[in-house]
Amino acid sequence: MPTSAAYLIVVLVWATTPLAIKWSAEAGAPVGSVLLRMAIAFLAGLLVLVVLRSGLRRDRRAMTSYAAAVPGVFGAMALSYHASMTLPSGMMSVIFGMAPLISGLILQLLPGAVKLRRWHWFGCTLGLAGLGVVFADSLVLGSDQLPALLMMVLAVTLFCGSGIAVQRVAAGLGPLEQTLGALALSLPCFFILWLVSGEPMAIPLSTRGLWSVLYLALFGSLLGFLCYFLILSRLSAASVALVTLITPVLALGLGMTLNQEQPSSSMLAGAVLILVALGAYLFGDRLARLKAEREATPT
Repeated sequence: MPTSAAYLIVVLVWATTPLAIKWSAEAGAPVGSVLLRMAIAFLAGLLVLVVLRSGLRRDRRAMTSYAAAVPGVFGAMALSYHASMTLPSGMMSVIFGMAPLISGLILQLLPGAVKLRRWHWFGCTLGLAGLGVVFADSLVLGSDQLPALLMMVLAVTLFCGSGIAVQRVAAGLGPLEQTLGALALSLPCFFILWLVSGEPMAIPLSTRGLWSVLYLALFGSLLGFLCYFLILSRLSAASVALVTLITPVLALGLGMTLNQEQPSSSMLAGAVLILVALGAYLFGDRLARLKAEREATPT
């Protein structure tokens, strides 16, 4: 697949995923919706393995890697689906866009991590300030969105911590293997949560909710993930990082256009602060390097 096509797919899938999550859970069964999504994705992935005449590794290191991914699949997705019941889809994307900042902060607590530089800390501080504006807005309005915001922050933290754990295991798995292994261990967790949630055994879905589940299973959980790893192997980290800046903007626009979402001015201000923070965090190194090169060049 051409790199440009893969990049476009990643941007579109990541931008549309929050809205599709919201639509798939709109009938009031978030756990059943995410369970159905993951089950379809797992079966589709197994079909791909059969076609490729391949299989899943089951050695100790591979199983450790699969287990390390469970908090990012089960924990993050379960919380995100519950949050989608009250939180605008665009704001979900903005908070998930903070993943690089949260990953950087988590890494500072681990041995052998590269220490953050001043622009990284500036980006983290500005991002937290933006998040604070969003939270303050919910508190002032007495909104029921506050628990959903807390869920999303916890979801992103689990996603980041899980990703770091998978990297540290370094099992050498391909993206499809890692995805299917993580889904295989996560599905029983989703099933148990569904049984104890009190949701109806027949998962209620609207027509667009059903299409959203299928879209999320085939594109959000499989194609988008595979394309992401493809561009990660072909492009610079700075080019890939642009995705986390582009998708929240698109997601906010899609939510307002297609779902009539109207975030408050304070929420939008907080979103802008978070996006500026991401820019400072992700591209501070590049700007510092360009400045050093200009200063070193004789005039």
